Amino acid sequence: MNVVSGYADVNGAKLYYEVAGQGKSIVLINGFTLDTRMWDDQFLMFSNSYKVLRYDVRGYGKSSTPSGDDYTDVDDLMCLMRKLDIEKAYVIGLSMGGSIAIDFTLSYPEAVEKMVLVDSTLNGYTWTERYGGSLRSIWTTCKEHGLDAAKAQWLGFEIFCSESENPKAYQGLKEIIDDYSGIHFLNDDLPGYRVKMKDPPIAKRLMDIHVPTLVIVGERDSPDFHIIADLIVGDAPQARKFVIPMVKHMSNMEDPETFNKEVLAFISSH
Repeated sequence: MNVVSGYADVNGAKLYYEVAGQGKSIVLINGFTLDTRMWDDQFLMFSNSYKVLRYDVRGYGKSSTPSGDDYTDVDDLMCLMRKLDIEKAYVIGLSMGGSIAIDFTLSYPEAVEKMVLVDSTLNGYTWTERYGGSLRSIWTTCKEHGLDAAKAQWLGFEIFCSESENPKAYQGLKEIIDDYSGIHFLNDDLPGYRVKMKDPPIAKRLMDIHVPTLVIVGERDSPDFHIIADLIVGDAPQARKFVIPMVKHMSNMEDPETFNKEVLAFISSH
């Protein structure tokens, strides 16, 4: 399979991307602290039937870090798709990538064929104190004990599988997090970043999503992600939920066989 990779000049930044395959387009959006490698079990497999784009969101992987100029992740993605001659795509995002997919679909509905949200976050959702407090403590660890300690705490966070539970997924995740720059842990607010359509919050606009949407959540993921999944399915007119048994947050890495089968069946259905 021929893979084309490179850097695209996008809104004052350089975004790293890889493209493989031909046909209708799939776009894969990485999660927080992650990069294109999180999609290794999907990228080439999906490219047997589709044109697949995976890229590093600004601030992650090989892409530029924020410079201070105003930008949004959704505008970055739209610009990247235009540069790569992708007019419309099946958009798939995990965790943070899921919230980018939602915002993108609301901003550019004409560019989205269908959407797959995997253990997605949701802009405008208020985390429970149990989850939100544990998450905030990682920034405290970074300030008090340094970036390596923060990344170790993040890798051991409740949403991720342990090495004993799934050695392959854990090692893949560890490699990516080890390579992560840590810029978001080192900065409470990155300069220039903004979310489109803050008022009303995205969480209040789910009924405006009018594309077929598959919401995937790992059975053992944190309760907050199950709440978010139910909110989306309850409000988005064409959304349905699929729970992958026995996995946590990284369902595409922990059980790629089930994940790939369900996603491909969804995007190929009429």
